[in-house]
Amino acid sequence: MAKIFNENTVSFKQKLSPIPEFAWQTSERLAEIANSKHLVFDIRSLDPDKYSFPYHFHRNAEEIFVILTGRAMLRTPEGFTEVSEGDVIFFEMGPEGAHQLYNHTEVPCRYLDLRTNQGIDVCEYPDSGKINILPYQEIYKADQQADYYKGEEQIRDKWKGMEDHT
Repeated sequence: MAKIFNENTVSFKQKLSPIPEFAWQTSERLAEIANSKHLVFDIRSLDPDKYSFPYHFHRNAEEIFVILTGRAMLRTPEGFTEVSEGDVIFFEMGPEGAHQLYNHTEVPCRYLDLRTNQGIDVCEYPDSGKINILPYQEIYKADQQADYYKGEEQIRDKWKGMEDHT
């Protein structure tokens, strides 16, 4: 069954962060309401002089913004560009798809945020060196990366007593 969402049927919830520059309003669980299996989507409203999520990219999700009303500045690895009503912006997986919005105008910028969902995603934040395991919101510092076999040196000690079971 088709689900239709618009300003009359969507309610917004204010999302605040401990850093006041990051604040936006987001629609409530549209993908869940639609019973979506592979897409996650929300309508977001970015108030004047506010930033969207921290500058980031996804390892296992593609993302599209459709600017519904207003304008904003888009930050990508290529630099800064203004986006406005009617623009459709695609972000590929990996560092090349890094992005962030800033509303440099006096009016809210509303946009559809649409992304693929394949279960687990890893979101990386180049400015702060963090890694976020989604959907669990487990956040780690990337500079703590370890060798695959670190801590595995004493494997034979873990198997002591195996002889009793053979």
